[in-house]
Amino acid sequence: MQEYTSSEYRLSAVQLEALLQEGHRLHLSVEPVRGVKGRYKLLPGSKVGALEIGDVSVLIAPKIDIPELLSMVCYALGFYEPQVRRLFDFKGADTLPDILALALIDAARRTFGQGLLRGYLTEEDALYTVRGRIQFGEQIRRQYGIPLPVALQFDEFTEDILANRLVKAAAAARLGRMTLRSSDARRGLGWIAAILENVSLLEFGRGKVPEVRFDRLNEHYRHVVGLARLILLHSEFESRRGDVRATGFLIDMNVLFQAFVTRALREKLAGESGRLRAEKETFLDVDEGIRMYPDLGWWEPDGTCSFVGDIKYKNISNHSAPNADLYQLLAYTTAHDLPRGMLIYAKGEAEERTYTVRFAGKQLEVFALDLSGTLDEIIDRVDVLARKIAPDLVVQ
Repeated sequence: MQEYTSSEYRLSAVQLEALLQEGHRLHLSVEPVRGVKGRYKLLPGSKVGALEIGDVSVLIAPKIDIPELLSMVCYALGFYEPQVRRLFDFKGADTLPDILALALIDAARRTFGQGLLRGYLTEEDALYTVRGRIQFGEQIRRQYGIPLPVALQFDEFTEDILANRLVKAAAAARLGRMTLRSSDARRGLGWIAAILENVSLLEFGRGKVPEVRFDRLNEHYRHVVGLARLILLHSEFESRRGDVRATGFLIDMNVLFQAFVTRALREKLAGESGRLRAEKETFLDVDEGIRMYPDLGWWEPDGTCSFVGDIKYKNISNHSAPNADLYQLLAYTTAHDLPRGMLIYAKGEAEERTYTVRFAGKQLEVFALDLSGTLDEIIDRVDVLARKIAPDLVVQ
């Protein structure tokens, strides 16, 4: 299927049950076709990628090319470079999990070819030979005064460090559990597991994927760790309902579009990026009982807000901004006593225009960001948006 595109399929009872059971993960609508038994209309929402539910595989393609999509994710995560797109340009691979697996393998071969990164980890153990620092308190508490083994704390120079753990978790715990079409991808993931045999296999929660700080000693790990974090942040946990297992890799285009636009604006307004605040709490009423969180706000040094906007990636059937979005923006401009506000959509989802609110005189502007072409071209188009937000500043 394709995001926000309706299509009809003949489904077996098993397929229908699987889609109804896990459809919420996909933001998928399932409706029977009238008068045709066993045929259903499927309408995906904002999530793209792949999900396996038992023996049923569901693929949802994005509207933009996969290399551009993944380049946007890399940019939003902060490790994009012009050559990043090449990492995802694999002929014959047409699904997100396969392309990600091949990209991770390619990055791992180039990175590990310089040798596995090692570092010092503090370990605690009871040994029969003294090493490092004796923990006298632990020795007395656990050994009851018996001299051997000795409770010790010491630094171990090992390859079992966070950077390698992230790569192994992405390759084995996530991609390795998915059904990959590419035999090269399956073999390559096996190679990563063998190389990292002495590295602990851990599970990282989607919201608890730690970042790695880079310096001159580990800079060559930046791409492979970035890809590993991308995979861990967007892959679905293995879940079970009854005897059915569900795994997959899904990207919510709503979340990605907001993160991408926000980061691109901060890059463009580099000298003053601290004044661009995302989802800063504000209140509509005097008693501060109605909380609101605009996606974008431009804050002056004196603490006042001079611009407010909201970022939307959604399907709009008639290409005009929905009333609910305009009401929301009107509330933001009212709360900050601003003459204007902006709704930012992906181009093709809403036509650019400005609404002037009767009696209030407020202007609600609709801006459409074109996502066609290369990522560098898309980033260049953010210039126009940056100048609308901060017209007095020089855009980088």
